Amino acid sequence: MCEVILGFPGPWADDNLEASDHYTTKVGGLPDLPFQYVNPTLLDCSHCGNKLCLVLQIYAPVSIERTRIDERLLLVFGCLTPECGSSSLGWRVLRVQKAHDQEFSKVSQEIGPLTTSTSAPKTNWWEQLDDENDEEVDLEELERAFSEVATEASHAKRTPSKSHSKTVSNSLNLSSARVVDVKTPVVPCFYIYMEDKPSSKDISICTNYASLSIKENQSDAEEEKWSEEGYEYDQALTADRTYLKFKKKLDACPEQCFRYSYGGKPILARAEDGEAGKCKACGGSRQFEMQLMPPLLYFLQEAADESQKQLLESWNWMTLLVHTCSESCSKSSERSDDRNWIITEESVLVQFEKPLNGSPKVGFFTPQHELNLTKT
Repeated sequence: MCEVILGFPGPWADDNLEASDHYTTKVGGLPDLPFQYVNPTLLDCSHCGNKLCLVLQIYAPVSIERTRIDERLLLVFGCLTPECGSSSLGWRVLRVQKAHDQEFSKVSQEIGPLTTSTSAPKTNWWEQLDDENDEEVDLEELERAFSEVATEASHAKRTPSKSHSKTVSNSLNLSSARVVDVKTPVVPCFYIYMEDKPSSKDISICTNYASLSIKENQSDAEEEKWSEEGYEYDQALTADRTYLKFKKKLDACPEQCFRYSYGGKPILARAEDGEAGKCKACGGSRQFEMQLMPPLLYFLQEAADESQKQLLESWNWMTLLVHTCSESCSKSSERSDDRNWIITEESVLVQFEKPLNGSPKVGFFTPQHELNLTKT
């Protein structure tokens, strides 16, 4: 069975335009790429032609057969134009990678859970101590080791700098590898931490788990407003076994923003998941890699200003399914300014609640009063 990893909301970015590196996993903000040039048409909406905004960037290295790809990321983009949010043409996903041919002893799959480029110290002092049980321990050396580990851990926990500009033009100076069209829209940015999907034993714990909210100062009134909205998911008009299974998986960990399972199976909101098509670069088959979940929309809407909230309301899907080349091929369907990196557009399928004939599309966050309108 393929491993399932869940992405949960971490800290908000100090500035939605702040730059990071391509090892970052985050929602919103601006893309952090390892090169400067991207074909600008890749970031255009296929439906209206407007610029897309970054929805999710995830660092996702993989190992396939005897090929190890350490430098690999996926970027999901969406269009804020109201007519496009409910269309599959308003969504695009890019696979960016740098392939490394390396002999590998077994087939495996990895995903990097770090949200910053700070890595843990390479020296494992506990293992060394185990290997040296018969030798006298140098206390001064051990003290230095603990000091080194503490320093690394301190750096890893630091939040991004607050000294970032409020404008796109100034933000370009934050990263030599970031070139962004000034017309590019930007949605609120927060970082993601990842955890393995809890076992069935831990489901009840996860369901009742009150994690540190990325909105630390939410008032009781806001919580009451959320509960009074009346999102009766299980009473949707076309709820069926597929949908109820989807809801059950979501309820188990209600803050999950995405589910990652390279080569695994998605949880569907409706039985028809569409056709992912063939890889545009090599012509090979595609396989499921990850899906975006409704809580991502909730957190974005909580942080957006009033004008942007209205635009985000058009993002009313149940889930976005991302399928990528099953070989994670190194053939590029697009060009970057660095020949060592490839860019390939992959498949994203949008699922809404299946409407009745003549009814509008219903999504996960469709308010109850709108559902009632469809009943009359």
